[in-house]
Amino acid sequence: MRKTFRRRQPAEVKQLKYPINEAIQAASFVVIDEDGKNLGVLEREQALSIAHERGLDVILVSPGANPPVSKLIDQGKFRYEQEKQLRKQKAHQKKIEIKGVRLTFKMGVHDKELRKMQAARFMEKGHKVKIEMMLRGRERQFGEMAIENIKKFINSFGQNIALEQQVSIQGNRLSAIIYKKNS
Repeated sequence: MRKTFRRRQPAEVKQLKYPINEAIQAASFVVIDEDGKNLGVLEREQALSIAHERGLDVILVSPGANPPVSKLIDQGKFRYEQEKQLRKQKAHQKKIEIKGVRLTFKMGVHDKELRKMQAARFMEKGHKVKIEMMLRGRERQFGEMAIENIKKFINSFGQNIALEQQVSIQGNRLSAIIYKKNS
């Protein structure tokens, strides 16, 4: 039988909902015109008539303020500015990845050194490192020794490392997450 896969829908840009023109529920609010001048506290009908004369929309930009704040601006222009601001914020976000390093219970010294160098390289690039150890068969009886092995591995990095997640046991898997402190 053939498996079918659905394409993942692209993530939509989160749009903020602002009440516009007649959708504004407040009876009176502070009005700011298109040039940024404060027109003062106006009644809803008065603000709508000013906006209609100028060919603009009244958009309630801060409904939680006391009194609420609205702006006289073209709706399309306002949406464009909001989307532009969201894109700019998204571009400036730093995405931190979690890289993985897998240890084994009977791992040799040289192999541990290689994993340590690998983890240090990841942390230099600003990533977090997840240290995993799988216990197989009889190794499961020595959970405390495995925890000690992971703690020794973490302590071998020195003082500039911080633990995000302590050593945790999930079935036969032990894991911890570390990252480099900002000095």
